[in-house]
Amino acid sequence: MSSSVASSTPLKSKTIATWLALSLGSLGLHRLYLYGFSDRLAWLHPWPTLLGLYGVQRMGELGQDDKTAWVLIPFLGLMLVNAMICGIVYGLTADEKWDAIHNGGRSSKPSGWAAIIGVVACVLIGGTCLMSTIAFSAQRYFESQVEAAQEISQ
Repeated sequence: MSSSVASSTPLKSKTIATWLALSLGSLGLHRLYLYGFSDRLAWLHPWPTLLGLYGVQRMGELGQDDKTAWVLIPFLGLMLVNAMICGIVYGLTADEKWDAIHNGGRSSKPSGWAAIIGVVACVLIGGTCLMSTIAFSAQRYFESQVEAAQEISQ
């Protein structure tokens, strides 16, 4: 890549990447920002997220006994956790390493506190989503085991 092409591409901000991962990362917007529209992983992000949201909608309409919703909802939780982990990694990457990876070695302005606040929010939301997903999945699994045992005993 020539230096004129490299200098014409805008610098990628680690703060923006962190906040995109925090706000819309489960849909892959942070990857689109960093790698462009040709990034295949970015285009895979919306599908499990939308499946999980469909599971939440089904549970709202059909109630807690809907087994399809039990299977779909953890997809949303895992995609949210994945996005929060990306936000944490982006925000905690050293500025020099960030510039080497995403800016072709060109120096960008220091990220400052905005990236750190984004990391703290990612840790808070990511931890909450992870624990909620584990608790929801474990509860549904054990409930299904109790139901199966009751059917066998009758």
